[in-house]
Amino acid sequence: MSVLGHLEPQKVFQFFEEICAIPHGSHHNTQISNWLVKFAEDRGLEHYQDAAENVIIIKPATPGYEQAEAVIIQGHMDMVCEKDADCTKDMLTEGLDLMLDGDTVYAKGTTLGGDDGIAVAMALAALDADDLAHPRLEVVITTDEEIGMEGAMALDPAPLQSRRLLNIDSEVEGIFTVSCAGGATARVSIPVKYENFTGTVMTISVSGLIGGHSGVEIHKGRANADMLLGRLLCAAAKASELRVVQVSGGLKDNAIPTAAQAVVSVADAAAVKDVCTKLGEAFRAEYATVDAGLKVEVTKGGEGTALDAESTQRVICLMSCVPNGVQVMSNDIEGLVQTSLNLGILRTEENCVTASFCVRSSVDSQKDMLLHRLECLSAQLGGTMETMGDYPGWAYRQDSPLRDLLVKVFTEQYGHEPQIEAIHAGLECGLFAGKMPGLDCISFGPDLKEIHTPRERMSVASVQRTWKMLTEVLRQMK
Repeated sequence: MSVLGHLEPQKVFQFFEEICAIPHGSHHNTQISNWLVKFAEDRGLEHYQDAAENVIIIKPATPGYEQAEAVIIQGHMDMVCEKDADCTKDMLTEGLDLMLDGDTVYAKGTTLGGDDGIAVAMALAALDADDLAHPRLEVVITTDEEIGMEGAMALDPAPLQSRRLLNIDSEVEGIFTVSCAGGATARVSIPVKYENFTGTVMTISVSGLIGGHSGVEIHKGRANADMLLGRLLCAAAKASELRVVQVSGGLKDNAIPTAAQAVVSVADAAAVKDVCTKLGEAFRAEYATVDAGLKVEVTKGGEGTALDAESTQRVICLMSCVPNGVQVMSNDIEGLVQTSLNLGILRTEENCVTASFCVRSSVDSQKDMLLHRLECLSAQLGGTMETMGDYPGWAYRQDSPLRDLLVKVFTEQYGHEPQIEAIHAGLECGLFAGKMPGLDCISFGPDLKEIHTPRERMSVASVQRTWKMLTEVLRQMK
């Protein structure tokens, strides 16, 4: 029985419900990609499916719009699959259990996938409509956006005529995104050797931090557990002869780590405990406003073989000297972070210690500068650096007819102007802009709350208003 079938716009919510019935987590795109192809085949629409399972569907212009420039409507088909601890659903094989509570759509026990299923639903509704005036529609639905925009990276834009793109992948109604940072993941590996060392084994830990997204919240001054651990190790090594046994911290390179720990073997346990306790008090004073829950603990015990003296020195040097956080603020857009990096994951492996960084900048030359700096530091420490998932930034356009049109339509419908913003995070718009010179694009969307969590919620009324704006924008593209 349909949960959303009575809602308007009927086709938008119908297609969204059908999407939710198909498992479509990142790296599991085949079923939904093939479903999109069948959608196009059933309607006799020109379509393309590539090796990355991206899908392009093209619909000719309606009468009177034949000479108008085409427009791309773009979103991604994959979703982040998270669920409550007591939820038994297998999200790789089962669809979602949709729920409707007044104005709110959610999925019982799991993420909803409104990011970015609602974009796909709106695009399909536009393709399916026989009463909607529009220029040539070029709908592009990519794969694996949530794990590094892999589909957009692989996409060949050759079938696309348009140089204007509507990306429906923003989560706050009334905010139009017009620029984003480019980025890359840098993984530094420092080789290590081991030796016997007689000392007291201790565990030094940092915990209780707020953390956050390394693009959206890097400017908020929150503590990075990996970096604080480096300061603790540096101070401990000055207080006592010390060997690192292992270091670890963080879960994702694009998340500010909330906890980190080191196991060490030390000659003077009392001195190490004393210096870490005092530095922990200093940390709490430094971050009293933004990370009130910060804890530094030193306990006896831990397992593993100690690194030799030289390896210990190199690891502590890396953790103490590596750049982290905001590096440059924009001179063009007040309050916008232009360039940053985040030490997100710290691990001890069999023959090396690795550190993974998320590097971001809306200026490609500054991103390259940071990557070069990390490469130089790792080389000086006898290590190597590998760069992965490099993607370009999306530069702000002073002259944007597409932005002007959306602002006009939004203002007519809402009675006030939208908020125009640039973000210090990645969007697929940057990749499309890099592949398609001269592209004019903008990102918008309805209200989605707590995306990527089982608490994700989508507003019905916001979807309705966003759809009304989209269809009017298409109508005015003559």
